[in-house]
Amino acid sequence: MSSRDVIPIARAVREAGGRALIVGGWVRDELLGRTPKDLDLEVYGLPADRLRPLLERFGRVETVGESFAVFKVIVDGDQDAIDVALPRRESKAGRGHKGFIVEGDPALSIEDAARRRDFTINAISRDPLTNEIVDPFDGRRDLQGRRLRVVDPRTFGDDSLRVLRGTQFAARFDLTATDETKTICRSIPLDDLPPERIWGEVEKLLLQAERPSIGLALALEIGVVDRLWPELRALVGCPQEPEWHPEGDVWVHTLMVVDQARARLDDLPRGPAAAMMLGALCHDLGKPETTAVIDGRIRSPGHEEAGVAPATRLLDRLNVQSLDGYDVRRAVLGLVAHHLKPSAFKKAATPVSDGAFRRLAQKVDLELLARFAKADCHGRTGTFDCSAMDWFLDRARALGVEHAAPAPLVMGRHLIELGVRPGPRMGELLKRVYDKQLDGEIRTVDEGLSAVKQMLATET
Repeated sequence: MSSRDVIPIARAVREAGGRALIVGGWVRDELLGRTPKDLDLEVYGLPADRLRPLLERFGRVETVGESFAVFKVIVDGDQDAIDVALPRRESKAGRGHKGFIVEGDPALSIEDAARRRDFTINAISRDPLTNEIVDPFDGRRDLQGRRLRVVDPRTFGDDSLRVLRGTQFAARFDLTATDETKTICRSIPLDDLPPERIWGEVEKLLLQAERPSIGLALALEIGVVDRLWPELRALVGCPQEPEWHPEGDVWVHTLMVVDQARARLDDLPRGPAAAMMLGALCHDLGKPETTAVIDGRIRSPGHEEAGVAPATRLLDRLNVQSLDGYDVRRAVLGLVAHHLKPSAFKKAATPVSDGAFRRLAQKVDLELLARFAKADCHGRTGTFDCSAMDWFLDRARALGVEHAAPAPLVMGRHLIELGVRPGPRMGELLKRVYDKQLDGEIRTVDEGLSAVKQMLATET
């Protein structure tokens, strides 16, 4: 859908005595030379009871908000929809994002309607009939200067989610928050935000920004990290051995890994991509607990496994489980617990067996692990050999276990045919024969059944 698609609606609105403006992110993205997504129209001068029948001439109309008159126009044959709304008047009536009284007001001025928006970059409008830019708060100048600035300091804090929106906008559009904006954000309590709203902004930060580190750094600066994610706050100032991490503390390393991970996920579906980014964010959460000076060097023995508990707590705070049917939580915890395995397998004093690869594939997606481990290796200053991850992935693919361990050849039904009853004994036999399969000793069902028969023979 393009902005040309709204011209017939805008023309009809004008003929009826009103004015339609394209508002919000669409105008911002156009000015930045990006491809806009959601198309929103704001209509002035026409009440809702006149606007709806006008819109019905252009497609099916669904009412989204009764009191503040928001309509979704679905054009026949078009998968996209156009959101059309009256300018809104808002008043704060309670805490949280639902604590607003919102009313559509067609007589509201363009400036007053724009005043309710969060940042100046989102308060720019465009007339689709004349292409006039309407910018009462100098948002276009802020875009050019790469500044993130609140529209109205008096009402910005009415919705605390705007603080988190600021972090993802800063990252996605490479903006620097003004001092006033940062001061305002620090003063706004965040304890009324439900996890799903927090995750909505974090997901945009991690998946839509080319450099999520910009938003994470701002989140630390304005106190979001301290207030919402103490597990991440513990990374700040946690030292690392300069020989291996010349870039600085664990927080600095984590931001670099996050950016490296982001550069390696554009071909991934949403679920695995989110797991990759959350894995980058969480992978060294075990270091604050395990870091110590040993023999004159800074080490963090066992930090991978130690990181599982704080990573779980962080995922709980975000209420992240599955996305689009993909078990994100399991994938993230697998990356945290095993992120050093590709390098360790390559550097092992004795060659790592095929069975070790197959067993590791039971715990984590090996291709995702290799991809993440390369981001971890490159997420620091200096020059390091990161070829172990390519070797690791080649081995996993050669064994056919890059995404999952092999399915068991011998199943419970096979054992029942041999006279074994369901129960603990059957479970133990299945485990033993599957271990042999993982070690490569069994390659067919017949070989598996022969091994079971031998096990049964030794019991008698």
